[in-house]
Amino acid sequence: MDTEVILKALANPVRRNILQWLKTPQQYFPQQYHSFEAGVCAGQIDQKVGLSQSTVSNHLAILQKAGLIRCQKVGQWSFYERDEQTIQQFLLALQHDL
Repeated sequence: MDTEVILKALANPVRRNILQWLKTPQQYFPQQYHSFEAGVCAGQIDQKVGLSQSTVSNHLAILQKAGLIRCQKVGQWSFYERDEQTIQQFLLALQHDL
């Protein structure tokens, strides 16, 4: 876990929103056809963010590089979910360090 990379990822409000939405995906993505077992489909995130697909992909890549989300490919689709273990480790480290 790289605290600096995580802090940089969290510096953007769009990325913080994505993390919040992925915390309770049933609430924020009720229109998703597939089960939430694999996560939230990238297309659903694209629609909710309202930015270009390439911009949203970049945000998701930054969150993934920071270890805050995981991606699972199912056929042609990519599904994203939070990495709760990394998030908890980060929060504990932040609490300890500050």
